[in-house]
Amino acid sequence: MSEIDLGALLATGLAFFIVAVSPGPATLSNATIAMSHGRTASLVYGAGLSCGLIFWGLIAASGMGAILQSSIYLLSALKVVGGLYLLWLAYLSARSAWTQAPGGPVVVHQQKWFIKGLLLNVSNPKSVVAWMAALSIGLNPDDGFWAIAAATTVCIVVGFLANALYSVLFSMEGMMRAYQYCKRWISGAVAGLFAFAGMGLIRSALSR
Repeated sequence: MSEIDLGALLATGLAFFIVAVSPGPATLSNATIAMSHGRTASLVYGAGLSCGLIFWGLIAASGMGAILQSSIYLLSALKVVGGLYLLWLAYLSARSAWTQAPGGPVVVHQQKWFIKGLLLNVSNPKSVVAWMAALSIGLNPDDGFWAIAAATTVCIVVGFLANALYSVLFSMEGMMRAYQYCKRWISGAVAGLFAFAGMGLIRSALSR
């Protein structure tokens, strides 16, 4: 078994943390759920997001990520599906921005939050690119199974921690109170981001 470079693992984990906490559809939706529905719902949603990242991480670590990147038609089809899903989320966020929910927030069962988070990241094939970039920082072409497994595990743990961090920070009382005052504007901004990301995925698929 080849020796595992702890410095390389640290670099991989740091790179993946930067990717995981960067503003995007997943992190912004998690923050919105934390502010609107509380910490528990957001933690469950974040767990779904993290499991979606695991899906793409296993694809990247197994070498299938490179194959997917070279398969124009398959990647384009995945991008179209992911783009349409993001546009659907944009519609839901826009509807939330312009309608008043009678009697408080809509109650959603915890398992549904998990599925929503899982679907969001599984439907985004760009995640495999982020994984490949992070893994390439700490891995060499001649690294064996255990080095790849260790780097992948570090990234998985970092993904869970990053999503949990969003859940904890944005479910604080001050954040939730501010959300109630600015709900319409925040939901509108989230809708715009989802629409922009969805159209970007579809445009990327059709431009190949």
